[in-house]
Amino acid sequence: MLRFFRIEDGLITEMDGSQEPPAARLKQADWIDACEPDEAERQILQELLKTDIPEFDDVEEIEASARCFVDQAGVHVHSLFLNLAEGRHNTVSVAFILQNKRLITIRESELADFRLIRMRARRGQVEARSVAEILVTLLEQKVENHADGLEDLHRQLEEVSYLVLEDEEAELDEAINRLARLEDSNGKTRLCLMDTQRNISFLLRHLSKDGEQRETLREINRDIETLMSHTTFLFDKINFLMDSTQGFINIEQNQIIKTFSIAAVVFLPPTLIASVYGMNFKHMPELEWLLGYPGAIVLMVSAGFAPYWYFKRKGWL
Repeated sequence: MLRFFRIEDGLITEMDGSQEPPAARLKQADWIDACEPDEAERQILQELLKTDIPEFDDVEEIEASARCFVDQAGVHVHSLFLNLAEGRHNTVSVAFILQNKRLITIRESELADFRLIRMRARRGQVEARSVAEILVTLLEQKVENHADGLEDLHRQLEEVSYLVLEDEEAELDEAINRLARLEDSNGKTRLCLMDTQRNISFLLRHLSKDGEQRETLREINRDIETLMSHTTFLFDKINFLMDSTQGFINIEQNQIIKTFSIAAVVFLPPTLIASVYGMNFKHMPELEWLLGYPGAIVLMVSAGFAPYWYFKRKGWL
């Protein structure tokens, strides 16, 4: 799907020209957003913009030289964005192609950052004086969403912390699963922030000398530094809770093993006595005693009670 935006009176507005052919809107647009473009749309972009549209496999390359570079088509920046799907976070690479009078974004899935920018643009809330400022605004929106995401991760982590450390009836296995998901989300958020840092460093070297844009990029970079420290704090807390959860599980398992061990020790002497008198030797004088059977019963009960009393006195039970 192709969406077209223009800069009018210092604001980004979405072009409402569904009756016009894409070629007409393409020439008028300042920002072209291609979300999961099909082959026909990719062909239109390549023919009209005289630009090779990168394949999604190329966008996913991790080498720095493949993610940020300049060629005859313009400034290329491939940036990682965070996407929430089916309750789990995953990363999606977005290709930005910045030309003198046009910004092109290519992505393979819908993203909350772009959806929010469109919603704000419809309300006339997104300011921009140049196509480069649109790119800076998208990066700024991305970092703001990461900050909100980290706040949500911290809130979820507090809930898990209560389950692990205070709720005596909590399911610890479920707590481990939740901690694993939080660790994965936090790691992917940190990866996106690190990638954005590289993007900003590249843009500071290759964008125009617009002082306001450069200062905005530096502010975004400072925000990222703060968020990176927060992700480190979350990693530490997740590791602490994971260790605590595993420790509590080990304590529970040790308690079960302890109970079985004490039961085995308590029943060992009575079993020994019963085994002795269960032997069928002919010359066993106790077999002829009148009180032999009740005596054996009393002896077995006493032999079982004695270790139980000793363990109780030692405080092992």
